[in-house]
Amino acid sequence: MPDVNFYILPSNSEQGRLNFACKLAEKAYCAGHTIYMLTDNEIQKKKLDGLLWTFRAGSFVPHQEFSENSLDETNKVLIGTTAAPGNWQQTIVNLSSQCPENPELSERILEIIDNDETVKSAGRKRYRQYQQSGFNINTHKM
Repeated sequence: MPDVNFYILPSNSEQGRLNFACKLAEKAYCAGHTIYMLTDNEIQKKKLDGLLWTFRAGSFVPHQEFSENSLDETNKVLIGTTAAPGNWQQTIVNLSSQCPENPELSERILEIIDNDETVKSAGRKRYRQYQQSGFNINTHKM
């Protein structure tokens, strides 16, 4: 059963959420975890892809946009809009408005919420879903 961590940001911008997601991915990558960054759509996925190269000077997070046709098994970080492939379910950074598919297969799910009402509302719904599934939930106000 996964641990679910909600990170509550004081800002209300997608850029702030994406920057924070990059920091979480870097930390998990440095700890040796595989990470799947779940996004709502292709636009968000492309933004995150670009940001992982530039979010901090001197940082390097090797990553790849998920495509079933071209999956490099050596990459620890994948970015996608669909369910995480088997080897990348260890840690999921969820930037989408939905719960990941098969969340019980993950060790950790990291949720990033900001002050945007739409994001908060979707986050509350996911919180209830995780709670009803009996997952261990932690909340961190940043």
